[in-house]
Amino acid sequence: MTPQLQQAIRLLQLSTLDLQQEIQEALDSNPMLESEEFDESGPESSDNNANASEEQKTEHTASEQDTSGSSDIDYDDGPAQESLDEQWSKDKLPDDLPVDSSWEDTYQVSAGTSSSSGAIDDDFDYDSRHATTDNLQDHLLWQLNLTPMSDTDRDIATMLIDGIDDDGYLHTTVEDVLESMDPEQDVEEDEVMAVLHRLQQFDPAGVFCRDLRECLLLQLHQLPDDTPWLLQARLVISDHISLLGNRDFQSLMRKAKLKEDELKAVLRLIKELNPKPGSGISSEESEYVIPDVIVRQLHDEWRVELNPDIAPKLRVNADYAALIRRSDNSADNSFLKDNLQEARWFIKSLQSRNETLLKVATKIVEFQIDFFDQGDEGMKPLVLHDIAEAVGMHESTISRVTTQKFMHTPRGIFELKYFFSSHVSTDSGGECSSTAIRAMIKKLIADENTRKPLSDNKIATMLGEKGIQVARRTVAKYREAMMIPPSNERKQLI
Repeated sequence: MTPQLQQAIRLLQLSTLDLQQEIQEALDSNPMLESEEFDESGPESSDNNANASEEQKTEHTASEQDTSGSSDIDYDDGPAQESLDEQWSKDKLPDDLPVDSSWEDTYQVSAGTSSSSGAIDDDFDYDSRHATTDNLQDHLLWQLNLTPMSDTDRDIATMLIDGIDDDGYLHTTVEDVLESMDPEQDVEEDEVMAVLHRLQQFDPAGVFCRDLRECLLLQLHQLPDDTPWLLQARLVISDHISLLGNRDFQSLMRKAKLKEDELKAVLRLIKELNPKPGSGISSEESEYVIPDVIVRQLHDEWRVELNPDIAPKLRVNADYAALIRRSDNSADNSFLKDNLQEARWFIKSLQSRNETLLKVATKIVEFQIDFFDQGDEGMKPLVLHDIAEAVGMHESTISRVTTQKFMHTPRGIFELKYFFSSHVSTDSGGECSSTAIRAMIKKLIADENTRKPLSDNKIATMLGEKGIQVARRTVAKYREAMMIPPSNERKQLI
């Protein structure tokens, strides 16, 4: 393969973020490349500037004529200095200023002057400035520093905080703490438990729990005493949590001596608790997806276009290119010629990447037009070979184009690979996409009776009635892929 082809293939398989980095590196290393930035000075502004210059020139000439005709010309700095003093006396600062006043409130700032107090940076990143980078342990240590404790208790608390996982559960036992303490401190088990009970009052509620039962009870104990059904919820969690986990509501009502309506109210209160109290505090930063292709519907027609913001437009620097017209064979001229050729190759490779991406995305939309009209249930079976044959390219090229490339649609943002799925035969001799089958399973489960959830075998039977022959194990595989629990765990009383 030629170097140009290798470069084109490499750019083709880059994601949007990697492509932007590649373009920036090319701009930094190749003087022949430059980005086509928006030029605010258009023809109208040029004309306005020219007219303004002519007016200033006319006024300047007129003033010269006036001064030349005057005989009382004083070249002393006295009057000028007096005018400046008068201006200063008018604009001087008052004796008392409001506390929240700024410089612009007192003095008029020219357009070219920027104020650090009033100016807002266009590149200001609100998320990075206000996002917290503390994890759960940092959050607990911050609370520990605000809690009065003895040095020994603080050492115990630090060890317990080190034993917390991201969900807020404690994996360090009391025995582990006692073994780690200095024998001279003479720490007993009661003192460790006292520190633990104190830490269990920290935020978030339920932290430092050792199992799910203790986690829920800690949260219930922090609720006000007048909370409706609080005592019954504590009873269910402390004595009958296994029945609740197995969804054996009949036995639960009998042993807890609750009627069905009462148990529903208790379960509503329990569902407000968080089984993973530490999950709400995370140091992970948000990752944003930049779509490469935008699909929108205009006049009952689906249109596909590239996202203009994914990469800057590049061009060859005209000033440097003009220097190559010299006929000498100097090292500088050879350097410019080599960089000019590389710049042209790079621009051509970017154009080829955009054309290929747009062509493939357009064909995907044509194949999956029912998906855009109906949703996931309208997805058709599609493999790489189908698109490769339609656009006249190799399957490996299609695989590179659809990897880490995203499409923005009215139904959400999807990776291009999302539109490819295997097929399942139907009774009518046709084919159904696995994505459509997943959507059907999800819809059936969403519409099921929560008192008697559908089993995998029943779902397979219902799909068979629609002409789609799917085995029970296939339904189970699709259900698990969608993170949907089995029927015995989906049973609900409310």
